Amino acid sequence: MATAHAGILSKDVEFYLDGTKVENLQEFPDLGGAADQVDVTTLADGAYMYINGIKDYGSLEFTFLYDNSATTSNYRVLRAAEEDGLTHECKVKFPDTTEFSFSGQISTTITGAGVNAALQFTATVNLQSDITVKDPA
Repeated sequence: MATAHAGILSKDVEFYLDGTKVENLQEFPDLGGAADQVDVTTLADGAYMYINGIKDYGSLEFTFLYDNSATTSNYRVLRAAEEDGLTHECKVKFPDTTEFSFSGQISTTITGAGVNAALQFTATVNLQSDITVKDPA
């Protein structure tokens, strides 16, 4: 008899900026990165040898359903973080309480849309720290 596989649905994944939940998250990026390969091959080696270098996470792009209806709306909050030019604390929290924390500078882009489409925007986090992971208790 086949065994059912456990998994976690992406429903209820949350994004926080400076400790405050930002509403209407629709997509989040990969939360990890591969380390660069550093060549340590010597003339005595019969094959190339490598060690892990620095991780490159790239920029983290989060997609939100656009809301600009109030001073606390997601677009205004993230645009204000962009305009102040400061480094902000960010966190992604999964339904099982796993947390990915990092700091970065924010930029926002209204994404293009066609006929009969929901308006969205992207908040890009240019990292200023490593990503730390906190496992569920």
